[in-house]
Amino acid sequence: MTRDSDDDALRWEGDDDPTLAPGWKTVGPPVAAPVADGGPDAASGPLEVADADADAKTDADAKTDADDTAGAAPQTGSVELVVLGILAGVYLLYTIGWLITALRTSVPGVSIVSDAMYALGLWLAVLAAPCWFALAMRAGGRRSRLVWLVVGALVLAPLPFVLGVTA
Repeated sequence: MTRDSDDDALRWEGDDDPTLAPGWKTVGPPVAAPVADGGPDAASGPLEVADADADAKTDADAKTDADDTAGAAPQTGSVELVVLGILAGVYLLYTIGWLITALRTSVPGVSIVSDAMYALGLWLAVLAAPCWFALAMRAGGRRSRLVWLVVGALVLAPLPFVLGVTA
């Protein structure tokens, strides 16, 4: 009897190989399970995870593993990523708006120093939005990062472009 071609699509050649170990394989260092507060096992401490290689590890290996896991930052949530993406788009539009303003605006022509300072101010306004975004992304916590980005979105709006002053 021949096998159905649909069944072949669900198999991978070599699935029946007896040298393959069945079940899950342990990858990485063992992690202790969190203990609920106030439970009957709370006084006994975290659970120990059995590992076949645990006996082979030295104290130096355990210390480097602890340093690696302690330095890991918490993962960013999906809602926060969407908000950061929207704010990044707003800052990109602000940069483009200030760039158009700087290219369209003519220097008043009063003196050489005032013309240079006016042009410098225009180009610093172009750089303000990306610099604010970069510095806000380096802010301490998630909430402070979002607050600084929203404040920057309110403060750095390219009003000359929006109001049509450069036209």
